[in-house]
Amino acid sequence: MVYYGLEVFIKEELFKKYLGKRIALLCNQASVDAHFKPSFIWFKEIFGSHLKLLFSPQHGLFAEKQANMIGSEDEIEPFTHTPVVSLYGPRLSPEKKHLDEVEIIFVDLQEVGCRVYTYIWTLYLMMESCERWGKKVVILDRPNPIGRIIEGPLLESKYFSLIGMEELPLRYGLTIGELSLLFKKRKFPNLELEVIKMIGYRGRMFFKDTERSWVFSSPNIPFWEVALVYPGQVLLEGTNLSEGRGTTLPFLIFGAPFLQIKETFKVLQSLFPPEKTGCLLRPVVFEPTFSKWKNQRCYGFQIHLINPAQFQPVKFSLILIKFLKETYPEFRFLEPPYEFEKNLKPIEILIGNSAVLNWIEGKEEIDLDFYLYYNLKKYKEEIKEFYLYDN
Repeated sequence: MVYYGLEVFIKEELFKKYLGKRIALLCNQASVDAHFKPSFIWFKEIFGSHLKLLFSPQHGLFAEKQANMIGSEDEIEPFTHTPVVSLYGPRLSPEKKHLDEVEIIFVDLQEVGCRVYTYIWTLYLMMESCERWGKKVVILDRPNPIGRIIEGPLLESKYFSLIGMEELPLRYGLTIGELSLLFKKRKFPNLELEVIKMIGYRGRMFFKDTERSWVFSSPNIPFWEVALVYPGQVLLEGTNLSEGRGTTLPFLIFGAPFLQIKETFKVLQSLFPPEKTGCLLRPVVFEPTFSKWKNQRCYGFQIHLINPAQFQPVKFSLILIKFLKETYPEFRFLEPPYEFEKNLKPIEILIGNSAVLNWIEGKEEIDLDFYLYYNLKKYKEEIKEFYLYDN
């Protein structure tokens, strides 16, 4: 079994050198140990009154808020009565007055291995603030649920936003601890940073290989398999297709009222043969209870993963979007705002690469595999320095 950074921190009594320090913790309800005890409960028991603040990412401390600019407010955590400072809504990074209260900021967040998931950028902004005001950051490492496999395209700087502030591919292949080391090397050389490694973890692992129970990291990642399709299917958020929000299968189903399910199924079967893509598509009809096409009958498909290691989520979703755009006049890309970006379209900051965007729009012919895989050689060489775990 894999032991998380939190458990190593406690079991090996690494906390002892921080006793007497004023502490803050960036976490949410998925930040638990093997017995589902929250890290903020552990921290209260260990540090007592020296635990000064909790910081919460998007969706709130208890991950009850839905996505895209639905902020959470500051509050008092009901079990430990610790003040909670929201880093999504009232602000996106900690203010000086918050960091003045503490000496050390711990981070215990379960991310999903995808560049557009805001938790890693909340970490990035926290690191930026802590370097500016001279605070130490300690990462309690957790698994990347979709492992070391990397898939582009690389984000271009002109598309930087809250869902991408550094040149990363959509599927970046690092744990949150390894990613923090990359951020430090690139942007925060003067930050005091420590990563508490996991025990028993290997880089190539999918979450199922850790022998741990998944606790939903955010409302629409209810089980770890959703993370496998998320780096591609999250692109549907930039379109008028439902990505399954408002159903019990977010990101695993997609569709819209205007899809002609029988005709579309025939084409998709040829575009995505199971033996080559690692997935099967099953026709479904669904009615979202909220989000796009609320209470309307949608025709679409469920993605069934038959070979998770073979499935290429970004390639799958880009080909899907291009086909549907070329087939249905009703298909459209949504207008801003999206994740606090008011000028660029959602699809632009989601894909984040001019050549791929032009290809989607039919303006340019490209070798898609070049942008998704072969063009990542430099990135792959760069990140080897930060690997904390053998494959």
